[in-house]
Amino acid sequence: MQVEQQYGRLSQAPVSPDGCHLLEAFNPPPVAMSSPAVDVMTDLAKIPAATIGAEASLEEANRSMLARGVRLLVVADDDGRITGLVTTVDIHGEKAMRVAQARQAAHAELRVTEVMVPVEKVEALSFDEVRKATVGNIVATLTAAGRAHALVLDRTHSGRQVLRGIFSASQIARQLGQPIHTYEVAHTFAEIEAVLASA
Repeated sequence: MQVEQQYGRLSQAPVSPDGCHLLEAFNPPPVAMSSPAVDVMTDLAKIPAATIGAEASLEEANRSMLARGVRLLVVADDDGRITGLVTTVDIHGEKAMRVAQARQAAHAELRVTEVMVPVEKVEALSFDEVRKATVGNIVATLTAAGRAHALVLDRTHSGRQVLRGIFSASQIARQLGQPIHTYEVAHTFAEIEAVLASA
């Protein structure tokens, strides 16, 4: 059976001669330091996480970040299990250069697994605490740790740990309308970026 016979077609009409306008894209609301922290959290129950496989090339990871407008990708396997994190600094920083030199390989030949922060070295915030926190608490946490991102963990009804959200310093800065200085240092970023933990 053809699709047209099974479902039927919708009627179409010409675009208005008076003009057709673009909708304004959704922009996160402005916040203050005293606003609820959840107002600046990317809620992964509503928006899918930006992920990539460990065997993807750094070139692929970079293209994925640019296409999605993010600076952090969650590295996950085919079963959705998180194996690590990779950031723009991991891809373009000193760590990638050291790996390339050690392997005597071109940067384009490197894989995500070679520069990512393994999940075993990552810590995270608890969603239960985040729900009671303010934007100021998150900014203080990021600043004290020198991090550009923080991950938020939760548990399902069955007790399985899941990645619930992500905080991004650049996103918070946009919503606050002021810069956030996390004093990130490129060559140590892979160590201080850690944000996912076993609970």
